[in-house]
Amino acid sequence: MLFVFVVVTVPPAVADNEGILIVGDSLSAAYGMEIGESWPSLLQRRLEEDGHAYRVFNSSITGETTQGGLTRLPKLLERHDPAVVIVELGGNDGLRGLPLEVTRGNLSAMIEMSQAAGARVLLAEMRIPPNYGPTYAERFNGTYHELAEKYGVTLLPFVLQDIALEPGMMLPDGIHPTAEAQPLILDKVWAALEPGLLQSDSAGH
Repeated sequence: MLFVFVVVTVPPAVADNEGILIVGDSLSAAYGMEIGESWPSLLQRRLEEDGHAYRVFNSSITGETTQGGLTRLPKLLERHDPAVVIVELGGNDGLRGLPLEVTRGNLSAMIEMSQAAGARVLLAEMRIPPNYGPTYAERFNGTYHELAEKYGVTLLPFVLQDIALEPGMMLPDGIHPTAEAQPLILDKVWAALEPGLLQSDSAGH
């Protein structure tokens, strides 16, 4: 099990709650690459380059499930008091064939907990292959859209869409993206994340 926890130093003027907490699985945990090559590390660099005073706290674990993320979330929120929480979980639930009601309940609880802590939530859409059964796959894939609408949170479209089939973008296992794919993943995350950051900056966050 790989645990990634990275804090990139920024100027001391940054407030405690100007953090972006990532709670994810191997797609965010620098699986198969150097930590500095992963999209969360690239996110920190882009934030600094664009003048956004945010710190990225990447608390992602390879193999993590929604239950594991939910269990860890209270302490993470208390420790980092983030302005934004990116929830990138559920893929391992689906691959293990866990009951969809469990996954939905865990994600709902994570969203509610993050919002109660005053954080904006970015929910990353997960997908599973249709060979798990078209009904289960369709319901699983639709869960993220339903939760985003229910809680009014930003939905990050599936980050491997249009990447997974490109040469050199996936490891031999066909599941995990390569280091070369990380800038493309960052672009997808940034497109969903930046509008809220600009709004927060203008409001004097």
